[in-house]
Amino acid sequence: MTQRVFGFHYTLKDKDGNVIDSSQNTSPLLFLESSGQIIPGLEKEIVDLEVGDKKNVEVKAADAYGEVIEDLRITVQKSQFPEGQELNIGDQFQVTNEDHAPIFTVVNIEGEDVHVDGNHPLAGHDLFFDVELTEKRDATDEEKAHGHAHGVGGHNH
Repeated sequence: MTQRVFGFHYTLKDKDGNVIDSSQNTSPLLFLESSGQIIPGLEKEIVDLEVGDKKNVEVKAADAYGEVIEDLRITVQKSQFPEGQELNIGDQFQVTNEDHAPIFTVVNIEGEDVHVDGNHPLAGHDLFFDVELTEKRDATDEEKAHGHAHGVGGHNH
């Protein structure tokens, strides 16, 4: 199968219609087919579109950022962080440098207890996209070798 590159504009909304993110007024988002660069439920819907097509897509949590994993919601002691490090709600960190190690977010601080969550912020949420396909082409050998799509002018890592 020939691997393809897709470009699209999107507006992401929650179940109440509130805009979470959008590519409007920016360059379209590019992705290499089957590379895991976008959530599976959205990719499945986009690959059948033609350039210029617009579609409303609902992606269930399981096909987006997954369900909430309670074991990734933990409480640790301030003493487990580097000495002198100021902690704030919203701070993010990784415990290891492994490729797919979760990113933990500080969600609450109570005295010496630091509550962190390693789930993606959109885990457990169904997502609603308005998409417009702007590009659909065969991937170049360089894109296949690099494992991602390259924009205008080649790759920019």
